Amino acid sequence: MNEPLVARHWLAHAAPKVAPVVATSTVLILGRIWNANGAEHSVGNAALMIVLAAGSATAGAFASAGRSGDGIVAGTAFATSGSLALAGVAGYADGWSLPVLLWAVATAVAYGIAARHWRTDRRDTLAYERGTAVRAAEHGHVERVEALRAGAQIESARAGAAYAEQLATALITRATLPGFNARALTHAGLPELPAHTEHDQ
Repeated sequence: MNEPLVARHWLAHAAPKVAPVVATSTVLILGRIWNANGAEHSVGNAALMIVLAAGSATAGAFASAGRSGDGIVAGTAFATSGSLALAGVAGYADGWSLPVLLWAVATAVAYGIAARHWRTDRRDTLAYERGTAVRAAEHGHVERVEALRAGAQIESARAGAAYAEQLATALITRATLPGFNARALTHAGLPELPAHTEHDQ
């Protein structure tokens, strides 16, 4: 059975491509808003962001350590740590140069990590499509063979029915011929006919 084709909207294609820059830009904007509301040169706020960023980085390191490490949890923790560091710098610094530089670095790193996931997803999608095509070809071949076999059986049944109809017509026609005597044919050495007519009685 064919699966329905669903056309994705162009926003669905574009959203993953712009997500990293939207995320880092949002953090930068929130950090500058925080800066304008009293976070500039605030040691307490800077210390809080440093502690939170370090804690997130430590959690990511623990999550990725060992054979049973969870890559999703580790990636989320490292992304949170980077976001907190960017927000802390954007909130503490008095100018735009350092926050913008850190924003550019964070955006580049985010795109580098996202590109790796995009390649993996594209590879998995291609493998799935190829597997689906192979399975469809195999099922199509089986269906064609079964259709040919069913067609041959139908034609054979039709041929048998036509032969039986022609034989019955021939027997009826022969029995109606003048002077036909089935017993005379039997005495002459011919095989006995399976059908008996009124002339036989």
